[in-house]
Amino acid sequence: MSTTEDIAAGPKAGHLRLRRARDEALRESLPEVNSTIIVPAGGSWVRRMLAFAGPGYMVSVGYMDPGNWATDLAGGSQFGYTLLSVILLSNLMAILLQALAARLGIATGRDLAQACRDSFSRPANFLLWLVCEAAIIACDLAEVIGTAIALQLLFGIPLIGGALITALDAFLLLLLMNRGFRYLEAFVIALLIVIATCFVVQIAAAAPPVAAILGGFVLSAEIVSNPAMLYIAIGIIGATVMPHNLYLHSAIVQTRAYERTEEGRRDAIRWATADSTIALMLALFVNAAILILAASVFYESGNTHVAEIGEAYELLSPLMGVGIASTLFAVALLASGLNSTVTATLAGQIVMEGFLRLRLPGWARRLVTRAIAIVPVVVVTAVYGESGTADLLVLSQIILSMQLPFAVIPLVIFVSDRRKMGAFAISPRVAAVAWLVAGTIVVLNLKLLYDTFLG
Repeated sequence: MSTTEDIAAGPKAGHLRLRRARDEALRESLPEVNSTIIVPAGGSWVRRMLAFAGPGYMVSVGYMDPGNWATDLAGGSQFGYTLLSVILLSNLMAILLQALAARLGIATGRDLAQACRDSFSRPANFLLWLVCEAAIIACDLAEVIGTAIALQLLFGIPLIGGALITALDAFLLLLLMNRGFRYLEAFVIALLIVIATCFVVQIAAAAPPVAAILGGFVLSAEIVSNPAMLYIAIGIIGATVMPHNLYLHSAIVQTRAYERTEEGRRDAIRWATADSTIALMLALFVNAAILILAASVFYESGNTHVAEIGEAYELLSPLMGVGIASTLFAVALLASGLNSTVTATLAGQIVMEGFLRLRLPGWARRLVTRAIAIVPVVVVTAVYGESGTADLLVLSQIILSMQLPFAVIPLVIFVSDRRKMGAFAISPRVAAVAWLVAGTIVVLNLKLLYDTFLG
């Protein structure tokens, strides 16, 4: 009798089989939805594009969450259209990094957290997990504040009450996941359409000057030389290029049942990259629209102090002369907050399972993360009043920016490694651009740290 048979014949056979099954399941990213969405083998390119459409839009949610609103509003009201160039630059960074994350997931069958666990030591992985959890909590903090503010603006619910209500969205995510991943994607895309529609109407009503907008997309040296402008600029980068989105994207692209062959993976990478690029162009529009709205309505009217979402809501309709403008603004904010909770929860699950091989039920993971985010919101609101939440919102985005190198650098290392990626490793030219992006992020963060603590 073999050793395996001896073990199987023993009293612990059931436990051993369960452990092996669990270990095998944990090798897959999001095993409950991995390879569950059918990709047509033939047919038109439209059918294949639609089959792969979805993950990019879920990732794009993180690029237009309530944290972006605070930094975009502050940038537009204080500095006009100048920081549009930073939004464009950060969006181009995001397009490249998300394409690399999708490539890693499809080529290796491992998400970024799993790849880190496979390659780094246990202490290094534990540090990376802690850093990533801090980023997810900072993102969740922004979502709590944004959703609570939206509930207050639309329904008059106090901020503390709104923050507590946000804990209930754990059950919304659970319901959607139980119905299937496509239902989750459809929910996200529907709310994205609501957000985009609200801003199309507002921008049309504001009628900003086209020449000033185009000029704002040109980089200015003042962005680096002006500490106040640099602070907002790094906040925009931190709010736009989300570290947890890299983990998320590398996992959810594997929900497609593409052929796990070299040709099938190459085709999947091409469609996944197109999906995320198109979706992130929508994020570029939303972020630019918030800043343009702030610049055309607040900066041009001399209200350069507007940096809080609540204050923007109060002033939009009177300054624009359009009664529905403020309501549209709040509706878009609520849709943004609800959407962001879905992606943050999934990212948390991916990070925890990938680094620690520890699985929690979706509702438990959501409640734990949300509880950690609710506490500072309640404390700051109680001590400093509602104005304190605006500073907390901007600070959360700075924290996110600080976490970026810890996700970006491992990603670039992995996708450049032919031993890990095989034929799908990126070219030296693309690697050079990726390292330039990573270096830029590190330098900007060091500059921010110096200005904040020593400058």
